Amino acid sequence: MTTIADDIWVILREITQVQKELQEGHKKFQEDNKEFQKWQKELKEDSKALRLAQQQTEREIKATNASIGRLGNRLGEFVEEAVRPSAVRLFRERGLDVHEVQQNVSAKREGEGIEIDLLVINDKEMVVIECKSNLGLDDVNDHLDRLEKIKRLMPRYKDYRISGAVAGMVIADNVATYAIRKGLYVIGQNGEHLELRNEAVFLAKAW
Repeated sequence: MTTIADDIWVILREITQVQKELQEGHKKFQEDNKEFQKWQKELKEDSKALRLAQQQTEREIKATNASIGRLGNRLGEFVEEAVRPSAVRLFRERGLDVHEVQQNVSAKREGEGIEIDLLVINDKEMVVIECKSNLGLDDVNDHLDRLEKIKRLMPRYKDYRISGAVAGMVIADNVATYAIRKGLYVIGQNGEHLELRNEAVFLAKAW
């Protein structure tokens, strides 16, 4: 037969066990919390490192793009220099009695502007040439837009018959075909020489 004292001891032991379990649980919670805080700190540091790496990568990409852009410009200038001495000959062979080449011509009027790589010209006719290292469809379309502005921005040539031409070190067949269909001369490489890729019967569009 148990007494009240025995019951109290049982209750005390149970309370003590519960307290022990609570203390152990609290200790485990503190340890877990410490690990969690450590993980948060590491994550924050990793995130910071990741952001720094991303920023560095972005800077390197921008620098690379700028270098590629400069290289593209230099190659474009190379094409320009290659076309310039041959331009008069190429168009005279097609019946255009041109005799003068102007390089790097620009015009601005009423907030609009154009830049022209080469002009091959005589007293009444002019061919406007755009030079690219790797000629693309966008370059052809840009040149067509440029040709639409010529007489408005350079009115001294308003009575001239103006034709357009595109030149490139690399010209894909579809790009050349597109330019020709749009009425442009296409100047490309053939071995060590430059040539007009238009058929002999080609009739250039007049602007």
